[in-house]
Amino acid sequence: MKLFFHWVVATAAIGVTAYLVPGVSVTLAGAVIAAVVLGVLNLFIRPVLFVLTLPINILTLGLFSLVINALLIMLAGAIVPGFAVAGFWWALLFAAVLAVVNWIFNVWSRF
Repeated sequence: MKLFFHWVVATAAIGVTAYLVPGVSVTLAGAVIAAVVLGVLNLFIRPVLFVLTLPINILTLGLFSLVINALLIMLAGAIVPGFAVAGFWWALLFAAVLAVVNWIFNVWSRF
């Protein structure tokens, strides 16, 4: 049940963020599938990318993690039908806004 709740929250966060960022478009089905695909990409590919880019991540004090997230969002946009990202800068903005929206949803869901 907890996994289903996290999936719904991630879907809602993607939908809200796509509404706020004009360079990203998503349908309801695209948001549902994008939540699953981003979860899988963050589970398997993100740790590998994080380890490979650890020196640059240390030099930028962790800000390069946003670039990794943007690249994973662009990859998800290429895989998922109904989820489109206009370019790298929109993906970077989407990653930053998505982090804030996820934080807000997680704080709100604790109550």
